[in-house]
Amino acid sequence: MKIKYANYVTSSVTLNQCPPHDKAEYAFIGRSNVGKSSLINSLTGYKKLAKTSGSPGKTITVNHFIINNEWYLVDLPGYGYAKRSKTERAKWSKMIKTYILGRDNLLTIFVLLDIRHEPQKNDLEFIDWLGISNIPFAIIFTKADKVKPLQKTQLVEAYSKKLLENWEELPPMIVTSATKHEGRDEVLNFVEETNKIFIKPY
Repeated sequence: MKIKYANYVTSSVTLNQCPPHDKAEYAFIGRSNVGKSSLINSLTGYKKLAKTSGSPGKTITVNHFIINNEWYLVDLPGYGYAKRSKTERAKWSKMIKTYILGRDNLLTIFVLLDIRHEPQKNDLEFIDWLGISNIPFAIIFTKADKVKPLQKTQLVEAYSKKLLENWEELPPMIVTSATKHEGRDEVLNFVEETNKIFIKPY
């Protein structure tokens, strides 16, 4: 898939504020500072589409972007940022889960994981919640340029082993680097193939 057009649409804090559900939708989520905005910008080829920041926890709304006038890319707030109050984190968690469970045009959640880190409790809990909720998801490992090639394979294998403690089969996994555009084609090809199953509501 080639990205010919990408543009910001809207930011929402409630489900009713989201755009009409007449297009396929893909949401990106992960722990704060996982490199989500950088990856989105790398995927689309628009360097400033999603705002990047040195301050974790910057995204606090559900942000919709229209891609090729065909599908929505959604930037969700990061989770696990301890410097936000418990009240704020609980509010975000409720907002995120309401969005995920309520968008019938949401075809896949891309869960972003920093490849350098061992499996984190809140990542695993969120992945398990997606499974229990029957939400289709794929895992995207970020920041692959920060480790050596052999390490990439070993780290992905270690994560896979951890997931198989609770899962009978593994979700799709893609290794990416925003700076080197590694995995970009794999993610976009995944979206292109998945778009084929979307049925527009009447």
